[in-house]
Amino acid sequence: MSSLHDLAIWQPLLRLLHAAHADTLAAPGGHVSGQISPGAWSVPLPYRPPQPGRASLVSDNQDEFDAVGLITEALMKDGSDGVSFVVEASSTPGGLRLHLIEPSTSAEPGIATAHPGTLLLVDGALPEPVRRLPDPVPDAVPAASADVELLQRTLRERLPHAVGATEEEIAAAELRLGVPLPPELRALYQVVRGRHEDWDDLRDPYDIIGCELFPLGELYVADAASREVMWQFGAMEAIETGPEDSVQQLVGSPGWIVFGDNGGGDRIAVDLTPGPDGHVGQVIIIGHEGNIGAGLVADSLTDMVVHRHFGGRPVPRVERPPLVAHVNHVSVPGVEAAAHPGLEVLSIGVWKKEPLSLAPVFGLPRLRTLCAYEGTLADPCEISRLTHLEYLRLPPAEWRVLLDAGAVPTGLLAAGIEARRQQDNPLRIIALADEILALHGRPPLTGVTVLEGAAS
Repeated sequence: MSSLHDLAIWQPLLRLLHAAHADTLAAPGGHVSGQISPGAWSVPLPYRPPQPGRASLVSDNQDEFDAVGLITEALMKDGSDGVSFVVEASSTPGGLRLHLIEPSTSAEPGIATAHPGTLLLVDGALPEPVRRLPDPVPDAVPAASADVELLQRTLRERLPHAVGATEEEIAAAELRLGVPLPPELRALYQVVRGRHEDWDDLRDPYDIIGCELFPLGELYVADAASREVMWQFGAMEAIETGPEDSVQQLVGSPGWIVFGDNGGGDRIAVDLTPGPDGHVGQVIIIGHEGNIGAGLVADSLTDMVVHRHFGGRPVPRVERPPLVAHVNHVSVPGVEAAAHPGLEVLSIGVWKKEPLSLAPVFGLPRLRTLCAYEGTLADPCEISRLTHLEYLRLPPAEWRVLLDAGAVPTGLLAAGIEARRQQDNPLRIIALADEILALHGRPPLTGVTVLEGAAS
């Protein structure tokens, strides 16, 4: 039996939750829920602020840290990525019923919540931006600033004692990557192989090269698979690269060879699949906080290393109908205003007027994502008229209407349930999720383990 199923490790947390939510847990249908993983947790306990004049300390909330610590130890012992939980009053006076919800292959994990994340309706399906490959740019050539001899000469002058990689080491890296190193990147590693021990007697590599250089053995291709993008975020993005762009705004590319870091988690890469206004071998930066895109650093490695160019080039602003439309009371003023043939994502948020019809977007050939807040749709069954949807995210009430009417779109790849964190009981959301999964022939979410314990 999993050590997570030992009620003793949950008892301290149950005592804290009961003390903090006694009224809620005493009310009919009252519940509290949370999520715990080995590195983080989200539990509904009051935060105790630090004493005035000093920073917050673990000891300020020591009882919470101790209670959660017992559970994280059990997770690590079991090799588990995390567990969600729901606590309700039990039929035993003064008792609590603990529901443990473990991860499922039919859904992505919820983020800091016990509610299920995106339901995966087709095995291996990925959001459209993640599936997108770079467009060919047959006329792209290296920048005029690219100069292998100048780059090597400059590096040798700045790093006279550097150790370069051998041809055998470079060949091994190319074999591992599945792509030849472009001339400038090869030239760089012929001068300095990038091993950490080589920098002991050298100047700071950041000052010399303009980034934290990776050892040759740590180069990697930043394709789409290297950038983990959850469905609920990827489905809300759209890739748009215009003729004025030097970098294709992709999730990843088989032509992005990462060779360094900016010191803050953003990756520096050589780009072999540039945008229409870019150059083969240009240097780009791939942000660690975004889901798609990259920015231009320099037109070439020579430009970055020798000439110290790091700011890219200005890109003229071109107004086009947005591929992602956010309809709400402060942004796009209605579905009709959002509709155009290229629309890919429609998100309907807080709306203070009459509910909206989806008729203006019927038949749009590229509309693949719809998200809507509760009560914003005049007729949820209109969704069945959106025949190209891949991702649909709705509140429980709207899902109920679709399920009862047999109007759930048949082509969905993934689905989300817009649940309110503490108001909507995750157990009811899981039951609804299982109906949606069953409709698509998918296994239900992992069974829920129920433990009974005392409130104090």
